[in-house]
Amino acid sequence: MNEITTIDRTQREYSDAVKAALARKPQLYINGEWVDSSGDKTIDVEDPSSGKVISSFVEATDKDVDRAVAAARAAFDDGRWRNLPPIVREKTMHKIADLIEAHGAELAELEAIDVGKPVGMAGAVDVPGAAAHFRYMAGWAGKIGGETQAPYSLPGGTMFAYTVKEPVGVCAQIVPWNFPLLMACLKIAPALAAGCTTVLKPAEQTSLTALRLADLINEAGVPAGVVNIITGYGHTAGDRMVKHPDVDKVAFTGSTEIGKLINRNATETLKHVTLELGGKSPVVVMPDVDVAETAPGVAGAIFFNSGQVCVAGSRLYAHKSVFDKVVEGMAETADFWAPRPSLDPAGHMGPLVSKEQHERVLGYIEAGKRDGASVLMGGDVPSNNGGYYVSPTILTDVNPQMSVVREEIFGPVVVAQRFEDLDEVVKEANDTPFGLAAGVWTKDASAAVRIASQLKAGTVWVNCHAMIDPALPFGGYKESGIGHEQGRLGLEAYLETKSVLMKL
Repeated sequence: MNEITTIDRTQREYSDAVKAALARKPQLYINGEWVDSSGDKTIDVEDPSSGKVISSFVEATDKDVDRAVAAARAAFDDGRWRNLPPIVREKTMHKIADLIEAHGAELAELEAIDVGKPVGMAGAVDVPGAAAHFRYMAGWAGKIGGETQAPYSLPGGTMFAYTVKEPVGVCAQIVPWNFPLLMACLKIAPALAAGCTTVLKPAEQTSLTALRLADLINEAGVPAGVVNIITGYGHTAGDRMVKHPDVDKVAFTGSTEIGKLINRNATETLKHVTLELGGKSPVVVMPDVDVAETAPGVAGAIFFNSGQVCVAGSRLYAHKSVFDKVVEGMAETADFWAPRPSLDPAGHMGPLVSKEQHERVLGYIEAGKRDGASVLMGGDVPSNNGGYYVSPTILTDVNPQMSVVREEIFGPVVVAQRFEDLDEVVKEANDTPFGLAAGVWTKDASAAVRIASQLKAGTVWVNCHAMIDPALPFGGYKESGIGHEQGRLGLEAYLETKSVLMKL
């Protein structure tokens, strides 16, 4: 794609509400209060649209983590949350959702300038999704129950037996930088519905909305110590949380590499673990598709959120009879996806989250070209006024051995490949250590069902991509994770099952 010089990539002025949030004193939310750190280190907040430092937050110490876990432990043990009537927990969770919606414009702007995503997308996807997770899980608070059995005889006498569901306890929750608010709510909501307490750590790149969420949780009336939010680095604060003996469960979303490390560390105390990890999702386009409808959808599967999505459709397999038309149709979306500053109301794709991620993505593009890949679209850095922009990129002439095909890039880069035989393309689609998601585009319902049944992925979309519903479980196969979030399975990940036998 030729450089687009008509786009103004100067970031807009922040609102007064966001200026106030950026100016707040760096503190931690522990035991229902904003408290100072025991240390004096802070982490800078950068606006990816400009590369400028706009605020800072606390780099939590081990002592800070211990204080947060102790608050969560005390709150769980004395039952101030789990022993409330379920209807009270449900109403409180709905109040959090109400407050998220009431502050939607502010939260969307904070998310946009922190992550680099378009403010319109944050307002249409991230904020409503965050509220929806609280509303869905709130409905479960009064529906958690066990089973009973009619009295029955054993050699020792007549027995009455029942099971109960109990909250697992104190949860350490670590969320990524690509959907910070949404992921925080996705994790906190089931924990609260189950009666757990939690310590949440947002990513060190994007902590603004998690800190603002703490204000709303407090305003909603969640008792002190039930939700604690600390900021800091994963290798220090996050590691301390995972290894802490008073933590009963760890929930992590992020890279497979870090997920494996967390799983090993959590094993020392046999903590419950939920891991939602990396992906390299295949998208299979069958020869019967309407290319005019399919090409923009396939482009959106990879360029949405600048490709910084665990389920991004980063491996395209289009049938040879439609391959050229599909990639040409994707290339025609270049203007639509041209990166703009996050507060540009006309933007659909923003900058990457950080300089580190910018260099990583560009490094993969260069590696692909060195290995023989051709750049059909993009592959360049548009003029950007200091921001971390990369043009939406389509690479062709790739093969399965290339790093751009095998490894998760986490940027707006798709590798496009032809196929002829259906069985062969399914084999190629499954030839990956990941198994988070996949997509199929076809008019043939029978073919869609058959392909979906053969793809080794936790979620398969047909004629759409990245459609997420809080009511549907989400998790990965293979190295894409352990366990599920969302839906009933997501709630049960925060519950223990106890059997009780009573001799009559």
